[in-house]
Amino acid sequence: MAERRSPLYEIHVRSAVRMVKGGGDYLFPLAYTAPAEEHRTVRQNVGMQDLTSMGEVDIKGPGAERLISRLVVASIYDLQPGQVRYTTMCRPDGRIVDDITVYKFGDEHFMIVTSSAPRKLTFRWVAEHAAGMSAYANDVSGAIALISVQGPRSRDFLASVVADSGVLLALKFFRFGANRIDETELLISRSGYTGELGYELYAPAEEAAVLWEFLERRGKEFGLLPYGVGAMQSLRIEKAFPLAGPDIDGEQSPFEVGLNRWIDFSKRDFIGRDALLHIQDRGLQERWVGLEVDSPTPAALNDPIYSVADFKTWRETIHTGSEAGAAFDAEEAGYQQIGRVTSSAQGHSVGKLLALGYLSVSHSWPGAKVMVVSGGRPSLATVVNTPFFDPAGNRLRGSITRTLAEGGTNAAPETNTRVTGKKR
Repeated sequence: MAERRSPLYEIHVRSAVRMVKGGGDYLFPLAYTAPAEEHRTVRQNVGMQDLTSMGEVDIKGPGAERLISRLVVASIYDLQPGQVRYTTMCRPDGRIVDDITVYKFGDEHFMIVTSSAPRKLTFRWVAEHAAGMSAYANDVSGAIALISVQGPRSRDFLASVVADSGVLLALKFFRFGANRIDETELLISRSGYTGELGYELYAPAEEAAVLWEFLERRGKEFGLLPYGVGAMQSLRIEKAFPLAGPDIDGEQSPFEVGLNRWIDFSKRDFIGRDALLHIQDRGLQERWVGLEVDSPTPAALNDPIYSVADFKTWRETIHTGSEAGAAFDAEEAGYQQIGRVTSSAQGHSVGKLLALGYLSVSHSWPGAKVMVVSGGRPSLATVVNTPFFDPAGNRLRGSITRTLAEGGTNAAPETNTRVTGKKR
């Protein structure tokens, strides 16, 4: 497939270190300075990322609410206008089509925000099921630019540039509202993919470049830096937020990924319900888990994971002959693969090499020792609880002061919020 470019492509080409192809065949900036620096900027001050690769599906009509309720596993009839809900859409066999967010404007008007990689597939899935439902689905992705502003200083920064700071400051987690920045009318959603207090700005694509440059210019006094895919990966991996493509590839149900807490079985009619009930009764063969890896470099997608029950902590080194420097051979050693890595990165906030992957339930308990083989070399790894960083979700809810971001104490937490992230 031909590469795709966001309305901010020319800005990225001028300022990014390198462009890489990612979800949806979009070209993304890998970094503007260094991924570790950008990661720490988001954790300590405020960062800004172009997420225009995600899809937006506008759904209208008297059957819009009924359509979405049938498509997603979560309840949406209790959504209020201006509220956002994270959920999954499943096929009849219970496997995930996409993990999405649902935005409610009114009883007959919604927007579904899709992941980047399955964006086209997700729209087709929605459009096909809209037939005969008195609902109209329209892919408006090409008309919308999505800019994510994340970090403990994001609220203060945006409050200094929006036309109505009161509306912004009143936004609770997973709520959205209309506002204006400079001369650009936009929607601002209090959500993100970093585990920090953050906002996502939905703006007209034709005004995206002007808006980006305005935010970059005005954000200097708040320490704002744009960040690329490298920092996005380490930030979301520290929070164990799944990414469509590597972590959710269409073969998993919400149970394997740990997203089953958003399934509402009290709904009598949604696609995949019977299959999901069967999976719940049958039990799982594998789970998506977090790993701390004793390695200097991240593992790659689909690197195998083996049991270490019989693994020796030393190997005889052969310095000469045909076997000199030979890599680990699992088949020759008689090992059985028990899982695979889906994502891995250095956790700059926690100071450890992290990985996420699917592991047999027999080894998916915290404290289990396994072996990750990357580049032909084995590394010891330990299964740990996730998220790796800020497990209580205080930062994402905005329940910290800037002092906490720099190592201080908690502020009073907000109440009645649901902690979750959104894929990109």
